[in-house]
Amino acid sequence: MEEYKNRIEIAELISNRIYPLAHDDIKLFTSIITQEEFSKGEMILKEGEIANDIFWVGKGMIREFYYKNGKDITEHFACEGQGALSITSIFKNEPTHLMIEAYENSIVFRIPYKKFITLAQKNNSISTLLRKLLEGSLIMSQEKADSWRYETVQERYERFLREYPEAAKRASVNHIASYLLMTPETLSRVRAKLS
Repeated sequence: MEEYKNRIEIAELISNRIYPLAHDDIKLFTSIITQEEFSKGEMILKEGEIANDIFWVGKGMIREFYYKNGKDITEHFACEGQGALSITSIFKNEPTHLMIEAYENSIVFRIPYKKFITLAQKNNSISTLLRKLLEGSLIMSQEKADSWRYETVQERYERFLREYPEAAKRASVNHIASYLLMTPETLSRVRAKLS
């Protein structure tokens, strides 16, 4: 679990993971990133707000969630070096139902989407970075939906362990179960089988 302490480190991480930028392009990309600290339980994005930013975790963990029939449903976890966004709210400029909270005391880097677009219009490398970042988010959403449709509860949990090993160690059973669309009791049975 590597921590990312400043804007340059997070810009380099994003570039290394998504699309390699030249040194000058990383400096340009870094110029739009801001850094904030959040306490455990503090809301980063509230229901009804319009999402304007893409979030990357430097330290800690954040959780995206929504309410359905009065139940808290986890949509996504992001730990150090991982990102999160409310893509529908960003694209449509509409209030979000998806909320983001600091699951632990966290350092979070914000990338303002409109500034990202402006940079992308002027710089081909940053344009490719943005496109690949959004493609990655859409692919992840599709893979998650396919997992719910086609995989058994055990396969879904095994996938979660592979893809989110840090969240698997740090998140509560209830939040992991809601992410996997199963009850905590079902998750406990699946964990017991794998032990």
